Amino acid sequence: MFYTAEETLPRADLLRLQAERLRAVVENAVNSPFYKEHLAKAGVRPEDIKSVDDVRRLPFTTKNDLRANYPHGLLCRPLDEFVRLHASSGTTGSPTAIFYTQPDLDRWADLVARSMYSAGMRRGDIFQNMSGYGLFTGGLGIHYGAEKLGCLTIPAGAGNSKRQVKLIRDFGVTAVHISPSYALYFGAFLKSEGIDPADLKWRIALIGAEPHTEEVRRRVEELLHLKAYNSYGLSEMNGPGVAFECERQNGMHLWEDSYLAEIVDPETGEHVAEGEVGELVMTTLTREGMPILRYRTRDLTRFLPGECACGRTHRRIDRITGRADDMLIIKGVNIYPMQVEQALMCLPEVGQNYVIELFTEEFIDQMRVKVEIKEEYFVEDMRALQKLQKRIADRLRDELLITPRVELVQHDSIPKGEGKAKRVLDLRNA
Repeated sequence: MFYTAEETLPRADLLRLQAERLRAVVENAVNSPFYKEHLAKAGVRPEDIKSVDDVRRLPFTTKNDLRANYPHGLLCRPLDEFVRLHASSGTTGSPTAIFYTQPDLDRWADLVARSMYSAGMRRGDIFQNMSGYGLFTGGLGIHYGAEKLGCLTIPAGAGNSKRQVKLIRDFGVTAVHISPSYALYFGAFLKSEGIDPADLKWRIALIGAEPHTEEVRRRVEELLHLKAYNSYGLSEMNGPGVAFECERQNGMHLWEDSYLAEIVDPETGEHVAEGEVGELVMTTLTREGMPILRYRTRDLTRFLPGECACGRTHRRIDRITGRADDMLIIKGVNIYPMQVEQALMCLPEVGQNYVIELFTEEFIDQMRVKVEIKEEYFVEDMRALQKLQKRIADRLRDELLITPRVELVQHDSIPKGEGKAKRVLDLRNA
């Protein structure tokens, strides 16, 4: 059984549909100030797009392009036609913002509903969204998809494990959306509370927002006594619902009627051989208000060979194996080390050196920032140091949208190398 007929389109028909939509999206994109100039510089016109292969004629779009044209430079419609926006973190440097018209939101909800259906959810399921709401796409994107599917949807939000358990028990929750790290923590929490997960009615967990291994997925399934399905999404392509595992749990179907995906060499930008790992490049095919062409996601993956036994014809991508840049993902939040530097260096008490330490505590990835303090501020007054520590933590929270631990250290106490400063220490596998 399938949610839509498009899921089983013959490949030839799917490629024809992609070609039609690719040309249409390029015709639409030139209505934005950015793409009008970007495509003109590349010498590409909409009429040049005759097949899917012609996507290679289009120039790439990068995160820096989105920042440089923040907030309205990529919009193809008047502002009064948009009904929602989602935005990245960032208060010092330019953030990125994605705008949606009502038809964009409707199509997004349809894709998320399709994704949930492919993982075994159905109308009548009782669904608890244990993801944060707000400017992030994960919370609302999943929420409206569940409602579209016909599920009773509980917007529990993140954290507060005692409340999560009560909701799950009181309302007979059958499916949840949860990050892998919180799922591991939640499994340990249930055990500490003497709760047997097998006694709960849940059977499905949708896990995403953080890259994770197959071993983590299996551990989640054992701890929570359910089936866990991997998913992939990014705000630039709407959010969740870009690619999703079906019940076979053998790679994530990337919805090719809405997205055109390429795998390229991160260094050269050329297509890699089929099945090789490279950087995922994505083009929106159906978003009318703010289309994005050939977006460099910086996520590393590969196309999986062969067809899925489920009968869906959309190609599958492997789980994300890493990043082609320095972005960190902590508690589902995308963080760039430069954001930390921007936040720290505007404080007069902060010295010239700092280091970001990543570690795991109770199955959840954490971030600690060690900050050198100038000699005149590193005093014996404990109250003054605690006040400064809190001010730095608050400043980082405003910038990153999570609160890292902050450790103040004396001037010149963080080791310095002869070459490029090592700003990030990953202790998670130590």
